[in-house]
Amino acid sequence: MRLKIVNRKKFRKSIILFSIILFGMVFGLKSTVSSEGIIQYKTITVKKGDTLWGIAEYEQNENSYYKDKEIQKIVSDLKKVNNLDSCNLTEKQNLKIPTKL
Repeated sequence: MRLKIVNRKKFRKSIILFSIILFGMVFGLKSTVSSEGIIQYKTITVKKGDTLWGIAEYEQNENSYYKDKEIQKIVSDLKKVNNLDSCNLTEKQNLKIPTKL
């Protein structure tokens, strides 16, 4: 089935308008996501006696990314970011810690 365009000028205007709206929606959503801040990662090396809970407490006080978040949520986030199944850490293990720019 083939469609016949009766008014080409009106059709072009409609396509341009649709494209502009679509473009605006895509970049409008993108700017909303990026307005929350860019997340960077720092790497720390686990020392003897370090625990995930202790690292989470330190990051809660010193890292603006974790400011005003509960320790349990920080521990869960660190496990997720570092693909950890448990809270067990080994000496000299590297951990990625999210930070805000």
